[in-house]
Amino acid sequence: MRIALAVEYDGSGFRGWQKQPAGGTVQDALQEALQQFAGMAVRVICAGRTDAGVHALGQVVHFDTPLDRPMHSWVRGINTFLPSAVAVRWAQPVVNDFHARASAYARHYRYLLLNRAHRTGLWPGRVGWYHYPLELKAMQAGAQLLLGERDFSAFRAAECQANSPIKFMRKADITRVGELLVFDFEASAFLHHMVRNLVGSLIYVGQGKHPPAWIGELLTAGDRRLAAPTFAAAGLYLAAVSYPSQFGLPVAEESWLLPVGPGS
Repeated sequence: MRIALAVEYDGSGFRGWQKQPAGGTVQDALQEALQQFAGMAVRVICAGRTDAGVHALGQVVHFDTPLDRPMHSWVRGINTFLPSAVAVRWAQPVVNDFHARASAYARHYRYLLLNRAHRTGLWPGRVGWYHYPLELKAMQAGAQLLLGERDFSAFRAAECQANSPIKFMRKADITRVGELLVFDFEASAFLHHMVRNLVGSLIYVGQGKHPPAWIGELLTAGDRRLAAPTFAAAGLYLAAVSYPSQFGLPVAEESWLLPVGPGS
């Protein structure tokens, strides 16, 4: 049978999602826990690979197993063997043609940016930080230029392996919650470092280095060298993955998409 899991993790102490020979990744930890619980090797496939230091609130994976156990047993059993920074939220049986990556029609990333003069002492690794004041309305105006089908080459890492830089951006919102700026991006898919590159360029707009229209100019030029540097991984969360209703997977609730943090 095929089972889907929702997984949350603090990526601060991991070398990213994808399994590596030296270990130390989230996939390594999850597969090791699955093997201990299932008594056999299990390979998982995820909806979206995250880099070192990037977190997840709603990563989705699937795996195949001959074992028939209650879904709550899978959740509790796997969690028993996972490190404290990783937890399975739910487990659900799915049809055999379900694929955690290929079946998804949207991904939702959230970036939490602490915008104040001094760094955080309570949430290191959980929020990004920028010490100069930022103009929210200018950033919001720039973000709206990202909506629709766009060529995001200007925000693509050099090592990106995606077949095409063209993605459909469904949502690009920025809100202020106390001392936090909350960036919400939802798209059909994302390029390597795309969200962190977008955040860096929108910060330039917020600081007044460029007008909001500069974001549109970057999209038109398609030159990564013209955009801002890649911003810090801390503060970036894979918040949710969306699937067609036919798969019957739980829908992410907004109540858990904003971790408790500064200004909450």
